[in-house]
Amino acid sequence: MVACRETPHRNTNQLQTYVVQLQAPTASLDADGLNIWHKSFLPVSDDDSDRRLVHSYSHVFTGFSARLTEEEAKSVANKEGFLRVYPDRVLPLLTTHTPGFLGLQSGRGTWKAASFGKGIIIGLLDSGLAHDHPSFHDDGVPPPPTKWKGSCGFKTGCNNKLIGAKNMLDGSSPDPPIDTDGHGTHTASTAAGNFLPNASYYGLAGGTAAGIAPHAHLAIYKVCTSAGCSISDVLAGIDAAVGDGVDVISISIGGFSTPFDKDPLAIGAFGAVTKGIFVSCAAGNSGPVERTLSNEAPWLLTVAASTVDRSQRATVKLGDGQKFNGESLDQYPTSSGSLLTLFHTDSDSYCKSLNSSQVEGKVVACSVYRTPSYTANLVKAAGGVGGGIILDSRCNFPATKVSNEDGARITAYATSATKPTVSITYDGTVIGTSPAPVVAFFSSRGPSTNGPGILKPDVSGPGVNILAAWPSDVEGGDGRMDGKTFNFDSGTSMATPHLSGVAALLKSLHPGWSPAAIKSAIMTASDDKDRDHTTAGFFAMGAGHVNPSKAADPGLVYDLGIDDYIAYVCGKFGNTGARVIVRDTTVDCGKINNITESELNYPSIVVAPKNGTAATVKRTVTNVGQANSRYTVDVEVPTTVSVTVSPPSLSFSEVNQKKSFLVTAKWTTAGLPTRNAEANLKWVSDTRVVRSPLVVSIL
Repeated sequence: MVACRETPHRNTNQLQTYVVQLQAPTASLDADGLNIWHKSFLPVSDDDSDRRLVHSYSHVFTGFSARLTEEEAKSVANKEGFLRVYPDRVLPLLTTHTPGFLGLQSGRGTWKAASFGKGIIIGLLDSGLAHDHPSFHDDGVPPPPTKWKGSCGFKTGCNNKLIGAKNMLDGSSPDPPIDTDGHGTHTASTAAGNFLPNASYYGLAGGTAAGIAPHAHLAIYKVCTSAGCSISDVLAGIDAAVGDGVDVISISIGGFSTPFDKDPLAIGAFGAVTKGIFVSCAAGNSGPVERTLSNEAPWLLTVAASTVDRSQRATVKLGDGQKFNGESLDQYPTSSGSLLTLFHTDSDSYCKSLNSSQVEGKVVACSVYRTPSYTANLVKAAGGVGGGIILDSRCNFPATKVSNEDGARITAYATSATKPTVSITYDGTVIGTSPAPVVAFFSSRGPSTNGPGILKPDVSGPGVNILAAWPSDVEGGDGRMDGKTFNFDSGTSMATPHLSGVAALLKSLHPGWSPAAIKSAIMTASDDKDRDHTTAGFFAMGAGHVNPSKAADPGLVYDLGIDDYIAYVCGKFGNTGARVIVRDTTVDCGKINNITESELNYPSIVVAPKNGTAATVKRTVTNVGQANSRYTVDVEVPTTVSVTVSPPSLSFSEVNQKKSFLVTAKWTTAGLPTRNAEANLKWVSDTRVVRSPLVVSIL
């Protein structure tokens, strides 16, 4: 990601793409009429307008994108019906075992009950697809539902699994949406790849590959290249997906934190949610720094990345007998595990200026600089035989990644021992490693910059070393090529399609649920502890790690309707911002009961009491479990706060019955603390636990 600053002598006559938002037309227009209307805003001749107009939006955004100079963009702003203009920007693109890790098992449980996602359409906005990959066969997949209106941009290869494909680049290119990057194929197969036996990466992580919703339909919208994704194309992808009739939109794309009323992606996603479509987005890969989130709007599911309990094991053994479990995606069967000299210097811990006379023939311990692969290649170039402490991706060089804590022990030994030695042995795939899941180091953290009163991210899912389909042969560490085309990748991009697949399963099980109800089920049924019963912070993991089986039957949900979101955006942005997001210039926030962020009926709760006073928020839950049921509150709080809930129990006599309660929080210490306090609010019945993360905030 490159940070740019404006120069004093910019060229205001240079064409660039702008997204132009308009007031809704007074009359309904068909596609041709819409195109003509949009061209009327362009300050150019009719002949030139065809070349300048990039996209016409109709379903989730009222407006268009066009190539304009800065002066022309200003002139468009003077025309009647204009609302707002956004300079286009480029956003970065941010599994054989993970279904089982999430508790999805063939033939029973949630997978069987949800028919593996049959009948649900997942719209995936990414870098296209390798449509001929065997993961996208349609065995067991029925024809698409009659509501489907999309088309296939591939001459061959579309079937009941892959029902749609469009290239949205540069004004909907006629070229087929072929994936030349790999990212789109990987995420698509993670969300909804069909069952495919004998998948592996050079024998590692072998098994039957399957997406989270293996019998769901896929609709592909190419909005990215390897260089990134233009927001104008992303918005066009959302618009097309909604018009085509998808049920879930998966967006593994991020960027800078942007106010929601100035973010075309958030505005377009709001339009999708108003039509009942669930939208899942990546939280970003800028962790572990706080306040680095992307896609923070409350109508989006913001997904963090975590590890799974699978490791491609490489064991590091020091000369003093200490052993450390590392990981390497390149396993070297010829490695004898013999002792070699270990080298490390604190003055060059990142190995950026190694002297070949110092490291030739030695194993070098390095901290990661830029990327693990980059660091390993620095060692290789200097003549080392192993970057023994660093690698977590492919490199034709024996190297191993270990944790930061283990790395500190190894480097301490390397600098203190008279003759430090080390061996590395490669043990293949190991299942059941611990701790897991753990929030990934790179996963962006909260709190939200543009919505601090709402806890973000929402939830975490598998996103580290995920094995999934790849569009081309994959080169192994020793130069071999694997024609089975499966590859490992990591990022919140990989976590997002896991959650998109889970949303598809829940939509199949509960077709009448709103996007907010599905989100609530995912969040309140998530696991807040790993398998060793330790926990991460809410601003890292969100509500917790996704648990599809529990989410399928949550008992209670925190639902939200469009009027709730309008009250929220009115309270946050006033008339101007609310009209932009809602796409309705008749919205009058003065006639609406505006609410604050903490008052939005969100599954997580943020309370911000003042010093010495209490703060109260209201929540409403809907019974989606047994008709006759009773829940009792259980609050787990640290000693720095007191939390009371009224009433302390909720009784239901019918399905879809609603009950409200108040949460009151107060600091128990003198003066405001310097850190937020994290707690859990649980509604407990005989058969269910509905857990909401609760943050008592110092903001």
